[in-house]
Amino acid sequence: MLSVTEHRVYAAIVIAVKQNKLKEPFTPNEFRIVCKGFGNGTCAAFLYKHRKGNPGENSELFDMVSQGRFKLLKPIKYGL
Repeated sequence: MLSVTEHRVYAAIVIAVKQNKLKEPFTPNEFRIVCKGFGNGTCAAFLYKHRKGNPGENSELFDMVSQGRFKLLKPIKYGL
């Protein structure tokens, strides 16, 4: 389960993708530019931490389609 902060990050990404402000696949830097208010470390770490097959067994929210490029896993989680 995501923490409140993590849920805010995920929600920002989902909204940006749905509004076509963030095109898939996207990089951590593209996410940082589009979704203001999150630190550089958060933007990079969150995507890797929640990628499909992550070693920490965190919730899987993204597919890393190539090195450093991500897309949302469907269906979108948490009622977003």
